[in-house]
Amino acid sequence: MDSQRILVVDDDPTLRELIALGLRRSGFEVSCAEDGHDALHQLAGPPPDAIVADLMMPGMDGIELCTTIRDTPALARVPVVVLSAKAFAADRAAARRAGADAYIQKPLDVDHLVSTLRRLIADELQLRFWGVRGTFPVPSPHTVRYGGNTSCTSLTLPRGEHLVFDAGTGIRALGEHLGTQPGPHSGAILLSHPHWDHIQALPFFAPLYTAGNRFQVCGPAQPGSGVRDLVAAQMDSRFLPVTPRDFAADVTYTDLRQGRFRILGLEVSTSLLMHPGTCLGYRVQYKGRSIAYVTDHELSAPAFPDYSRAYVERLSQFLGGVDVLITDTTYSDAEYPSQVRGGHSSVSQVADLAHRAQVRDLYMVHHAPSQTDADIDAKLEHAAALLASWGSSVRPHVPAEGDLLRL
Repeated sequence: MDSQRILVVDDDPTLRELIALGLRRSGFEVSCAEDGHDALHQLAGPPPDAIVADLMMPGMDGIELCTTIRDTPALARVPVVVLSAKAFAADRAAARRAGADAYIQKPLDVDHLVSTLRRLIADELQLRFWGVRGTFPVPSPHTVRYGGNTSCTSLTLPRGEHLVFDAGTGIRALGEHLGTQPGPHSGAILLSHPHWDHIQALPFFAPLYTAGNRFQVCGPAQPGSGVRDLVAAQMDSRFLPVTPRDFAADVTYTDLRQGRFRILGLEVSTSLLMHPGTCLGYRVQYKGRSIAYVTDHELSAPAFPDYSRAYVERLSQFLGGVDVLITDTTYSDAEYPSQVRGGHSSVSQVADLAHRAQVRDLYMVHHAPSQTDADIDAKLEHAAALLASWGSSVRPHVPAEGDLLRL
């Protein structure tokens, strides 16, 4: 494979050469420019795989350079990493608005720069499961393989931002993981609904207590309460020793309804789900790739009086052709008849939905607390057998805590 080409732009010749040396040692092919105008002259030829630019430069600074690059069709998709000794949130925000894909603070950690460049050039999404159980956590010798934490899945974008689906007990481990990574961190937490197993560990998500981090908490408002109110209510000082006033990060709140939204620059669609209260499913689009997170909801089946064909058809259209569907598969088919109107779905119902929607990969989550690892294995075997019998192309999976998908 040909070496990936990086253009380094910095008016400090010593630092410019040190950066170039570090990148060359990591296998990159490097060219250098002494300022923004020199960079644009070099960019008139074949575009590099990525650009590393200082923020503070005479003549044309990093913000102006980034803006010009993004306004040039041949360069619009080239990743740009801005370097600066400035730690101010305003400068980070300005770089993002100008089109920078990453902002790295000096003094420079070359390993961090290398990993950032590789991630941006690969344009890879990282999907990780932090909790796959429903209702309440179940630590037990019988829940070791799949884990006992409640709902939380993260989607890390190439530029380093995080979409976090739900804030069950799994989000604590996500917070610990982010604490080991260079910051600051930013992202959006998409709550499906405010039932305890989907919000109970939000107060224990450590990045919310770190100055410089930025998170948007989004979810469906409930009658008489917006998302901000719901978070504040569960963190009332009568129940917890910390309240939202203790958040040191920049935390904002957004009430969502069924529709289409721009979150972290992504197209995010939502769909109302068949569950007590107001509950939303999410579909995220990123450069031809799609991920859907749909829990909690009850699909039911034609044999049951509450079955709604219209709901199943609407949800199938919402999910049509999605690459990855992560969805509520709480019950086995044998368990479901005693759990009707519980707001959750069974294996055959979920397999049917995925088949109807022509999903590529089905990930079954939100397992009932009573289910052991062996019970979950049986659900996967049942789904695989059903899909095979229908000649379906859907690939079923049951993720475990910590499982990582690269998309």
